[in-house]
Amino acid sequence: MRTYFHTKSDMILFFTGLFLFVSELWKQYTLTFVLGQGHYNWWYFPFQLCSIPMYLCLAVPFLSEEGKHTVKVFLMDYTLLSGIFTFFDTSGLLYPLPPLTIHSYLWHLVLILLGLLAGLTADFSFTWKHWRHATCIFALGCGIAEILNLSLHTFTQINMFYINPYYPVTQAVFRDIAHLFGRPVSLIFYVLSIVLGSALFHLAFLSIQKRNLRIYKSNLLC
Repeated sequence: MRTYFHTKSDMILFFTGLFLFVSELWKQYTLTFVLGQGHYNWWYFPFQLCSIPMYLCLAVPFLSEEGKHTVKVFLMDYTLLSGIFTFFDTSGLLYPLPPLTIHSYLWHLVLILLGLLAGLTADFSFTWKHWRHATCIFALGCGIAEILNLSLHTFTQINMFYINPYYPVTQAVFRDIAHLFGRPVSLIFYVLSIVLGSALFHLAFLSIQKRNLRIYKSNLLC
């Protein structure tokens, strides 16, 4: 399969994905052989919402232009959202080894930068159609995550996308919803809130894009 980069941002995304992949290999090795004494811990299997950008960035050279656009919209809507809101509760970033904690913080900072890069340097006119396609990626990720959760929960601790119905909800607000209405209702609200949040981010970037277009047209008339 032919590989190519049509823009500089495509190249940046791919090599950032490669950097994330190599750093994830180091993390998995450290968790398994340094902390786990050779036993793999499925709790840290790299299939969280914050892991998806790594796979998408690595896929960029092999995608059509429309596919690349969808990836960039996913990064600016879903990845930026997840990166920012992780810092509202950093308990999940802490590890027994300081290098792992540093890695976790840096990972989510990179996600924020990826989202900003994708949204502020977009070389195409993104629309709500692109958001719907990005939401399909999110929905697919949720589906795969839940299959992993339901398939493996009897054998090991696993909570991909934090939507395993067999584990208590720990996120602020949503744990209160779980207490009042039950865990399934809380998880549904959790997923829908991510979709809503991504839509708000998309709306914000659309506004920025329209403003920049007005400025560009105004400069042409001067």
